[in-house]
Amino acid sequence: MGVGRFVYTPILPLMHAGAGLSAGAGANLATANYIGYLVGALAGILAPALVRSRALLRASLVVLTGTLAAMPATHDTAVWFALRLLAGVTSALIFVIAVSSLLSHLRKHPAHLPGWAFGGVGAGIALSGLLVLALRPVADWRAAWWASAALAAVLAVAAWNLRPEAPRATTPATTATTVTTDTTVTEATADSGHGPHTGADTRIRTHRWFTALFASYTLEGIGYIIAGTFLVAAIEQSSPGPLGGSAWVLVGLAAVPSSALWARLGRRWSRPDLLLAALVVQAVGIALPALIGGAPAALLSAALFGATFIGVSTLALATGAHLEFPRSVALLTAGYSVGQILGPLVVAPLLHHGYQQALILAAAVVLVAAAAAAVLRVGFPHHMVVVRPTVPVRQPAPAESAPDAGSHR
Repeated sequence: MGVGRFVYTPILPLMHAGAGLSAGAGANLATANYIGYLVGALAGILAPALVRSRALLRASLVVLTGTLAAMPATHDTAVWFALRLLAGVTSALIFVIAVSSLLSHLRKHPAHLPGWAFGGVGAGIALSGLLVLALRPVADWRAAWWASAALAAVLAVAAWNLRPEAPRATTPATTATTVTTDTTVTEATADSGHGPHTGADTRIRTHRWFTALFASYTLEGIGYIIAGTFLVAAIEQSSPGPLGGSAWVLVGLAAVPSSALWARLGRRWSRPDLLLAALVVQAVGIALPALIGGAPAALLSAALFGATFIGVSTLALATGAHLEFPRSVALLTAGYSVGQILGPLVVAPLLHHGYQQALILAAAVVLVAAAAAAVLRVGFPHHMVVVRPTVPVRQPAPAESAPDAGSHR
């Protein structure tokens, strides 16, 4: 999934140079992939039987690999649009099935294992980035797509026998796993609360907290995806050569441990505090290549961006589940995915003047997301206990996130 969804970023500059792809058309192809990803993710959420289908997993692996191999077969942007749309759908389905399987089969294993497995997205980014970087001196954009398809095929063979989540009966004590676009949240019994929140006041405050969280996460979807799509092209615009590709490899490497790391930090510090910190760090990372040229700024930008974009999702979705807002994860997923679709469209008019303005706008949007996260911190209920009209019942709060399932504050 890391290859199929994100290899477009390092190949984009090659398509500009060799395939005559305009900046606007490049943004449209990115949007197609994000629309497809939203469709696939929502299908996994609304039709839970899909996440238990081995046949669908295998079909998605084959189709995703095929879309990569088919990209060099044409110069028709409409066909490219359809291929990237289909790649988005299948990437999401693979992620939904793989994560459901992961959480199902590793439930009794050490909690850090799921976090490292989610790092597979970062590993896919790094491997495909290395592949494109190695090919650039000797091959063109077509070879980059074919090589990425070959890499995806090798990984598909390795994933071929993955066992999807087995159907199981649900009870009040059963862990409920919700799969989302870029990470997961496992809702399990957790800590003992302090200070009950009850009645209409609790409902009003919960709506306020969730509104701030929803705004923050939707804005993050807009800002993060602009950098995730155009970071390599922006770096190469000011520093021609292998620096952009090298930075993208570093993004992937930094993303590998990020989910496990942020979940572990969530055991010691407040999620809203961590969310605010991660967003500020990410905004700085996105802005660096636009404000400061040169290799050190580009590489630092890549490290900061890679270390935060999965972590932000982990923290935001865990926070939504903690608030026990109805269908919180589905709503947050929808907002984030719509933000991803809007991101390339919003900056498309700026791309005629290069990518620096797009990165500055992305950083500004992420800073606004951080401001919304700061509002979320005010009076945040770190321990949620709901007292019902009859017998007081201590409600389960979600674990830190999938990578930290089973831990207690």
